[in-house]
Amino acid sequence: MSNSEVAFHVNGREVSVQDQTGQTLLDVLRNTLNLKATRMGCGQGECGACRVMLDGHAVAACETPLWSVQGKQITTVEGLGTREAPHALQSAFIEEQAMQCGFCTSGILMSAAALLKRQAHPTRQEIVQALDGHLCRCGAHNRVIRAIEKVATQSAAL
Repeated sequence: MSNSEVAFHVNGREVSVQDQTGQTLLDVLRNTLNLKATRMGCGQGECGACRVMLDGHAVAACETPLWSVQGKQITTVEGLGTREAPHALQSAFIEEQAMQCGFCTSGILMSAAALLKRQAHPTRQEIVQALDGHLCRCGAHNRVIRAIEKVATQSAAL
């Protein structure tokens, strides 16, 4: 299904783009739609930097062929919240200082948001498991988990 039009929703907005052979969702998000918060890390779905929500599930955008998102809902960190009205996870990450360089943060936020969408009150082990596919060298893991736990205990946050 190459060189055809692919229509889908990104952050609540309907988009339609021309699919080029071998193009990934990450390519389109960053280069066509100018949504730069989704990062290119390893390019093999191993590091988690490019995670987005696809119909409510965290996926590696670098491994997701563009044609496969036809008619689907994509949420990137730009669609999670705004400066004026941040998502509860974004606020908790700031409060807990759960990031340092920030390169992997958008992917982690998207995995955490997908987890909390599926399960409002996950256990610490479930949070750790949901973040297992994220590589972060900054050493902020404990603060990240603490931030997610904070949101999970706030019943009205989501």
